[in-house]
Amino acid sequence: MLNIGRLIPNQHDRLARRALLQAGALGAVGVSLADLLRAEAQDPRDLGKSLGSGGVKAKSVILLWLWGGPSHLDTFDLKPNAPLEYRGPYAPIDTAVPGVEIGELFPQIAKRTDKVAILRSIHATSNDHGIAGTIGLTGSESGGLSLGGKQNRGQVQPTHGSVVSRVLGFDPKMPRFVTVGGNLHQGHKRIVGEGGGTLGAMHDPFRLDYSEDPRDLGKSLGSGVKIPQLTLGEWQSSKRLDDRRRLLKSLDRLARHGEIAASAYRLDEFYQQAFAMLSSAKTREVFDLNREPDALRTRYGRFRFGQCCLLARRLIEAGTRFVQVNWSSHVEPVEDTGDGGWDMHDRNFQQLQDRHSWMLDQALSALLDDLHARGLLRETIVVAVGEFGRTPKINGKSGRDHWHQCYSGVVAGGGLRAGRVIGASDRHGEHPAERPLSPADLFTTVLSQLGIGTTQLTGVGLTPRGEVVEELA
Repeated sequence: MLNIGRLIPNQHDRLARRALLQAGALGAVGVSLADLLRAEAQDPRDLGKSLGSGGVKAKSVILLWLWGGPSHLDTFDLKPNAPLEYRGPYAPIDTAVPGVEIGELFPQIAKRTDKVAILRSIHATSNDHGIAGTIGLTGSESGGLSLGGKQNRGQVQPTHGSVVSRVLGFDPKMPRFVTVGGNLHQGHKRIVGEGGGTLGAMHDPFRLDYSEDPRDLGKSLGSGVKIPQLTLGEWQSSKRLDDRRRLLKSLDRLARHGEIAASAYRLDEFYQQAFAMLSSAKTREVFDLNREPDALRTRYGRFRFGQCCLLARRLIEAGTRFVQVNWSSHVEPVEDTGDGGWDMHDRNFQQLQDRHSWMLDQALSALLDDLHARGLLRETIVVAVGEFGRTPKINGKSGRDHWHQCYSGVVAGGGLRAGRVIGASDRHGEHPAERPLSPADLFTTVLSQLGIGTTQLTGVGLTPRGEVVEELA
């Protein structure tokens, strides 16, 4: 919730200390005064200016985060010659790329494999959702929190969108980094690694979500899109907005008189963005999916993930540079008190057919088509991946359990080489047989396409954690 408190000027017309401290609790834009003071050493805008145009091949990223861990053997790496207890009931089908096959549940994606690259040899170091999620989103297991509550040593590193936010710098019109969906959980525990980490909370994502639940109508922006950290009652209040404007004016006076550090004055920029989000009709139009033709909304799919993918395209078109779309907030399926994650320890094949496969097939293919038609695919990287895969051997409940040793992902756009398969798994899909890749390698490649390499990372105090996948770049 956006909460800067009530402003109580004292007799010298200065901000009350309480109001200024409360100003640090910017729920919507995730910034504290401590974060602003830590940023004093270097203005991120200066780093953005250092990016050479020669190294920049892409402008934006859309990460489709398939939380819970999809089965690689039932999606993009089928093993038709493996024993029945491994291969499952689905057959491979031909694709637009000769010699490349994927699962029969994904016919629309199969027609568009000339626009994507399939990675079949990704591997992580943990089969715990929490730890693997941290690895996938940050490239490091540092600070990762397991289901049992054990936390890894080290500081939590920034997620990939936060790195983009920090290096490219602040934009007063649109947030650099947006996450569409709630905080990620396994069980009742939130995972770590979704935000700014060592870069500070000012680089946490701005959060949006989509819901057609009647109970959420009072929190939405009119077309199902909602800002979870704000309530309509508060941000529509003109008095609240007037209070925030008064704070900005007071900060301006303090800065002119040298009473606050110059870096803390950047708080003004974050409030400017908050005002744009809350009061600018033009900015709010970005969130209005009703402005899209009904046929296009239907093409994406009249379900949450499909509409979130459409929202991601609108955000990228409006200037956001990294959008993460969470398939779900919980790893568990709906039947297991979750909200439709990919964690299918039982009824794997039934759930794939009933819900997950056709939804992913429809939404991802629509996103690729839409970006391509608008000329955005060549400058926008699309990544679809989870935190790990699932056991090649089917368990006794017609399900597949956690498997981090080998899994698959799909990438497209942004100057990456398409129409190919990178890496290969062994005959049962248990381990990489060719070109092992880590999550850090994948996102090092993605960042490199944006012009963010070793120089830019070390410039903000980060250590590169992977290697560029040359077969993609």
